[in-house]
Amino acid sequence: MRWDAQALKPAQEEMPGAAPLLPLAGLVRSVSTPEFAGVTFHEVTAKSVLNKVPAGSRMPFEWTVNPYRGCSHACVYCFARKSHTYLDFDAGLDFDSQVVVKINAAEVLQKELAKPSWNRQHVALGTNTDPYQRAEGRYRLMPGIIGALADSGTPLSILTKGTLLARDIPLLKHAAAQVPVGIGISLAMTDEQLSEAIEPGTPGPRARLKLVSRLREAGLPCGVMAMPILPWLSDSDEALDSLFASLAAAGATGVTAGALYLKPGTREWFMQWIAARHPELAGRYRRLYGTGSYASKEYRTWLAGRIRFFKARHGFTGSHGFSHRDVEDSPVDDPRGEEAAYPEGSIPQDRSGQARSGKQRSGQHESGQHSPQSAARTSQPTLF
Repeated sequence: MRWDAQALKPAQEEMPGAAPLLPLAGLVRSVSTPEFAGVTFHEVTAKSVLNKVPAGSRMPFEWTVNPYRGCSHACVYCFARKSHTYLDFDAGLDFDSQVVVKINAAEVLQKELAKPSWNRQHVALGTNTDPYQRAEGRYRLMPGIIGALADSGTPLSILTKGTLLARDIPLLKHAAAQVPVGIGISLAMTDEQLSEAIEPGTPGPRARLKLVSRLREAGLPCGVMAMPILPWLSDSDEALDSLFASLAAAGATGVTAGALYLKPGTREWFMQWIAARHPELAGRYRRLYGTGSYASKEYRTWLAGRIRFFKARHGFTGSHGFSHRDVEDSPVDDPRGEEAAYPEGSIPQDRSGQARSGKQRSGQHESGQHSPQSAARTSQPTLF
């Protein structure tokens, strides 16, 4: 293997009495290479890769697979940052630079799917960290994972920012002939400079729009998660109009959009970035988010109206406007109830065209019709 000479320390060769390199179960070795300057890959062997989603979750799936932990995309706003602290890494720079790779993910998954107890429920990929981050070009875990799911008759979905997914389009077309397949691309801005600043390890917006088009040209579905919309950075009418126009032109099958979510671990890292890059906005963000993870309901209601307006303008009227329950329709201030629904195309559809979610969700709208009052909100609020 070309990286053999780059191994920092094979776990099997630790000196007697020396402390382990990292407290990672199944650690095989840690690897660095000039191709990924500043990033260390910790190769581990996993005992299980199928993860059961907690019963209280509102996500439209019950099982996930995450072949990587940590992500070199380095998105400042990534909600998964705190999960890295469970491995005794920090949620900031370590999340971006210390990537755990489950090198046997495909083999373990194949065994788990072969168990008589497995009932072929939808499995979601990319729900925590991106399965098509740059390391996938080296480790090639996804072809084996996709093949194992399809061969076992298990519906699957993928959510990614990584244009490396294009490598697997032929495999995904083959899988889609066997099982329902959903594909989602995460893209919430068209400003290349802003993207480079806040998600520096990702392919830029133009590259991801091209990926949407390639997927659609291949006959595959492709929904877009336009999240997060960033207050005062990507929420202007000009920015939203450009975003939805571009997604429509690329052929996206559906779009879900919503405001920045700052859970603990992410919040501290993001606020540090705002203070350094946009000090004039630091106070505004503190007031808008208070001590919580969500922007104020007033802001979310305003943003929901703008998103509905621009979705309608660009032809995305066949699905709900903001997230899986619109803010105005909620009898109480329930931010969790607004968290991301997955847009059309990103969740596997059964033969009848219904989403293979495995869960029933209430309050979801399929009509794009909304009150004219919502469309009339044209200016950004100045109260925050």
